[in-house]
Amino acid sequence: MSEGFQLDRTPLLSRSPVQLSDEQRDDPEHAAALWCDGLVLPVDEHGRVPMEPSGRLVWHRPEDFGADGRHAVLLGSYDGVAYWGVRVRSRGSGADWLGLRGVGEWLGDVEAGLFTTAVGLLAWHDRARYCALCGAGTERIRSGWARRCTGCAHEEYPRTDPSMICLVHDGDDHVLLARQVVWPAERFSVLAGFVEMGESLEGCVRREVHEEVGVSVSDIRYLGSQPWPFPRSLMMGFAAVADRGEPLRPAPGEIAEAHWVSRQRVRAALDSTEPVDGLWLPPGVSIAHRMLRGWADDER
Repeated sequence: MSEGFQLDRTPLLSRSPVQLSDEQRDDPEHAAALWCDGLVLPVDEHGRVPMEPSGRLVWHRPEDFGADGRHAVLLGSYDGVAYWGVRVRSRGSGADWLGLRGVGEWLGDVEAGLFTTAVGLLAWHDRARYCALCGAGTERIRSGWARRCTGCAHEEYPRTDPSMICLVHDGDDHVLLARQVVWPAERFSVLAGFVEMGESLEGCVRREVHEEVGVSVSDIRYLGSQPWPFPRSLMMGFAAVADRGEPLRPAPGEIAEAHWVSRQRVRAALDSTEPVDGLWLPPGVSIAHRMLRGWADDER
């Protein structure tokens, strides 16, 4: 029985040891000193960054992007070094430009955390250029961790959208997997959805699972969380139990197909980068992978 399974390890994008304090964000002199002695990660409009052939991020000196860093965002500090992110248009630099989905699982804890923060924070700035109250333009403050309206002085802070992701199993050796209509053939994952206004996380699990595949769940249990900056989600992982005999009814226009899949088949698919017997599972950078791995490896 697998009711007590856990994530096999901490999700890869939740490992960051990088620190960020209010003093760093709110003291202009301190921030200026951090800029001058820091390192800068350019991020293009597609959320990609330059990568070295060795698989490390390509960091730049601050002087490549201006004297004061007013267009940069402070990502945090680690081991005495301040790290910043700045939006650029992709350009040839002798390095490949790659995205977090593709390389996140191969990065160390520090670079994975910095990359994640940079992608999410810069995406928020792209979408927060005008005040939600009066429509006037906004400007960056707090080292990139807020924007202030130039008309009414209203302040906005980076948004994080809560979403649940749930591994539904039958209490034995099968897990419920689904394929969204926009995904390629054979790509399957666990079920997920955004939390709605006035809804609890557990309520979201029950509603989303029923809406997407038409089954009811019980024994909802929290597993862990992971930032997912596409563009600004926090994925909160759960496990739940459903009756495998209950008919599956994939939501039209959203879920192309849904199936109960055996533990043995999931194990084979997790160990491959290609589809196995028509099953292609999420990559190691995602919390979905960690959830499936934890369930598949559970022997209780």
